Amino acid sequence: QVVLQESGGGSVQAGGSLRLSCVASAYQTCMGWFRQVPGKEREGVASMGGTTAHYADSVKDRFVISRDSARNAAFLTMNNLEPDDSGTYYCAAKLYAGGCGLNHEYTVWGQGVQVTVSS
Repeated sequence: QVVLQESGGGSVQAGGSLRLSCVASAYQTCMGWFRQVPGKEREGVASMGGTTAHYADSVKDRFVISRDSARNAAFLTMNNLEPDDSGTYYCAAKLYAGGCGLNHEYTVWGQGVQVTVSS
């Protein structure tokens, strides 16, 4: 069973930056980041398969997803953070593709890391 280990959450003031990391115990074709706030549905933030990245409109031009295939890792660099970016961020992955977009079903999930952005 594949395990995802996330790190890098924390608290930051608006306008600041954070970098999330996710390492998978085995290669995954698609890796992405989703976030959830209590009382709201989970939403896709960014995902990547190969060299193609997908972003939610709300984070375009502020967040960058990258991967290190040799380490089975994915990273989310979050710049110019806003209070609405606060939430629990989950790394997700899947081995079999059929698309790596945010609207595709991901089969492996991490435990989540907390991101808090204060105004």
